[in-house]
Amino acid sequence: MRNDIQLESIIEDYLNGKLNPAEQAAFEQLRSNDPIVDHKVVAHKVFLESMQQYADVLLLKQQMDAAHDQIDVVSLSAQLKPHSSRIVRFWNNYKSAIAVAASFLILVSVVVLNQNKQEGSFEALNRDVSQIKKSQNSLIRDIKANSQKTNITPAKYGGTGFAISSNGYILTNFHVIKDADSLYIQNNKGVSFKVKVFFTDAANDIAILRVIDQSFRNLGSLPYNIKRSSTGIGEPVYTLGYSKDDAVLGDGYVSSKTGINGDTLAYQIAIPVNPGNSGGPLLDNNGNIVGVINGKENKTDGAAFAVKSKYIMEALNAIPQDSLSKRVAYGKRSSLQGLKRNKQVEKIQDYVFMVKVYN
Repeated sequence: MRNDIQLESIIEDYLNGKLNPAEQAAFEQLRSNDPIVDHKVVAHKVFLESMQQYADVLLLKQQMDAAHDQIDVVSLSAQLKPHSSRIVRFWNNYKSAIAVAASFLILVSVVVLNQNKQEGSFEALNRDVSQIKKSQNSLIRDIKANSQKTNITPAKYGGTGFAISSNGYILTNFHVIKDADSLYIQNNKGVSFKVKVFFTDAANDIAILRVIDQSFRNLGSLPYNIKRSSTGIGEPVYTLGYSKDDAVLGDGYVSSKTGINGDTLAYQIAIPVNPGNSGGPLLDNNGNIVGVINGKENKTDGAAFAVKSKYIMEALNAIPQDSLSKRVAYGKRSSLQGLKRNKQVEKIQDYVFMVKVYN
């Protein structure tokens, strides 16, 4: 208990900039090595911000009370006659109080909006391509597999998906593809393939796509497994997703066994994610898929959510047994186990795709 109190005191000094450079460096090293400490820092930062907002509201309430005491409500109606000089005198006498009242109303509105945003503010992570003005490369590359497809207009939405079989079945989020007229996936080499929706589970935000492009070639044995058991708080995890034209690695840990507002569908994870990450695989250090990224918390930096792997399993079990010729191995040793992170990423990048939605 004493150690917890000392840690909270150090965290507060750290957030308020009271640590000297040596202490700050040592604490940041501890934070990077200990995910529990890092989670406490994020939680305490949100707490301090909420307390500051509350203090601001109290201060303005006190100013409002003082302003109210300055105004003689009984004589107010007598002063407000249709005579310009009296109106001017009234404004001059009470303009400071009126300004305080106006600022109070504005601040209260902002605080209420922030509180509503903080309580259950879930943001899906499909990417609105039409709003992206600049990129190092064109977001949608020319389709190399078949030259007659190069006249396809740019996709409107983007997300991520990953292979659940070697013969062209791709898993993503339902919210990524729900409004699609046509769908394509694009691999890490910039080659695109037409797909169609094969299975959807809107309640669990899962969709399975099937490649219908004749130019698609078998991917070979999948390097990862789907984890049957739950994942604990503090367990290191990572994701690979298309938040831009090239795949982006996100690294972090599981920070809660429930999602936003205690939702048992998802894990909360401490990984920075962006629009386009929806549908990306969430893996542990042993190469097991423990979830699929589907959203983030608007209020808290680094708080993202991933649908748990048990719901991936439920989706796969709902598919006819003869549909997937080579399904993901369950309960067997992943070929990623024991490899360093960069080597794991090298192996999985051929199995993770950009999902492009046209409508």
